[in-house]
Amino acid sequence: MLHHLALPSPPIPTAWQGRAWIHFRNHQNLTHFQGGSESPLKLLRATHQDDGRCELPLLHTAGGLVGGDQLHVAIHLEPGSRALVTSVAAQKVYGSIGRSRRSPAGEWARQTLEVRLEPGANLEWLPQEVVLYADGLFDQHTRVELAPGASWLGAEVIRLGRTAAGEDLGAGCWRSSLEILRTGHWEFVDRLALAGDALDSPHGLGGEPVVGSLVWAAPHPLAPSVLAQLVGQCRLERKGLAGEMACGALSQGLVARYRGPSSTAARWWFTRIWAQIRAVQGLAAPVPPRVWPFQEKPLAEDRLACKSGKIAPDGPFQAPSGL
Repeated sequence: MLHHLALPSPPIPTAWQGRAWIHFRNHQNLTHFQGGSESPLKLLRATHQDDGRCELPLLHTAGGLVGGDQLHVAIHLEPGSRALVTSVAAQKVYGSIGRSRRSPAGEWARQTLEVRLEPGANLEWLPQEVVLYADGLFDQHTRVELAPGASWLGAEVIRLGRTAAGEDLGAGCWRSSLEILRTGHWEFVDRLALAGDALDSPHGLGGEPVVGSLVWAAPHPLAPSVLAQLVGQCRLERKGLAGEMACGALSQGLVARYRGPSSTAARWWFTRIWAQIRAVQGLAAPVPPRVWPFQEKPLAEDRLACKSGKIAPDGPFQAPSGL
């Protein structure tokens, strides 16, 4: 008689629970960091820019996020420290809806960023873009606490669907929440969600696959004339780039939005705004991180082509109310 052995069921794969914690301090005009990480996050080798700012790349070693994955990043800057934190590559978020019998409705991949900046600290959070695959669910939450005289610059670029492969977001959804507080008072709150009808609505993405946001919380209030000039210059920087772009003033800083067909155009516009923000603070001109695929040379060539008339500038753009 043949006996069948009862084999144990294979374990259900567990989701990633990645963490990174980073502490920056200033010493003799150089910013140094201490920190650590847990898989799949990894802190790479930091470098110093010419002005002493610490440039730190963050690597996600798993090659992408699936439903249920959670990433948590905590950043603390001591007084007077300056840092630029970026990512090594675009973040991929894979489809989740309808991919599992256990969770047919899909599971959310989540990323949480907590930032605390002490007086005079300056942080630039400039990760590379997120690519959300069809039927993916991605929720990101950022909370920034600023002391007096601290400055935050954050940008994000999101591509909804792999459009080069003829793919859109499908039944997926992207959600984002940004909260900025200064000395315990709300300075800026921004919550966005894109799914379903909002992807094609003129009040949403209008059928475009790329959305981007840049927010700058200035260290001190700017004179109205200075802020108006900065916003105007940032609007001029749209020339030669595909898509719709709007920029407006905050009570202490500015916000910029992009929607269009090109993540490269969004990144280049935000890079130009970054340079304008550095200039108004009296800081050194930015140098794109070495891990970025698009460096200054193609950006400079694009701007020269625009000035020479080889690339036609965008037509008139009416910014949405408040921008």
